[in-house]
Amino acid sequence: MRKRGLFNCCLAMGMAAGLSGCGGLGTKPAPPLTYPAQTRSANPNDILFRAIGLVGTPYRYGGNTPRGGFDCSGLVDYVFRDVAGIGLPRTAEEISRIDAPEVSRNRLESGDLVFFHTNGRRISHVGIYVGKGRFVHAPNAGGTVRLDYLDEPYWREHFASAKRILK
Repeated sequence: MRKRGLFNCCLAMGMAAGLSGCGGLGTKPAPPLTYPAQTRSANPNDILFRAIGLVGTPYRYGGNTPRGGFDCSGLVDYVFRDVAGIGLPRTAEEISRIDAPEVSRNRLESGDLVFFHTNGRRISHVGIYVGKGRFVHAPNAGGTVRLDYLDEPYWREHFASAKRILK
């Protein structure tokens, strides 16, 4: 009986971690975060090539390196830090609060960040727009970093906003 209780506890914790995605657990909206400083010269193509190069890297909740795997915010932070020297907050929700220019969906450019509300109305997922309606992201446990279309029904329904981080 003891083993079954431990198994059920571990199963519940694993399911909770898998369902929470990379949005973190926020209780109330916080004010916008300061705009991140760019420390290296980079252009949007540098961002998109680095992001595309990570396609196939395993998903790992809390992951933020190619060797250890990525969750969505870990992927975005890694790419922007590696290419442009821009350090981003740890969760998708915090990244969405950066005081950076918002971009309408029909004006997206390579390197823009796209945000989704996959857990209700709260921002819980982020990816990097690469052009032609596609974005790179680390979607879920058991998966890998991949390219998807913004117009796929799931992503179209859950799209929340976009921001331009590169100056």
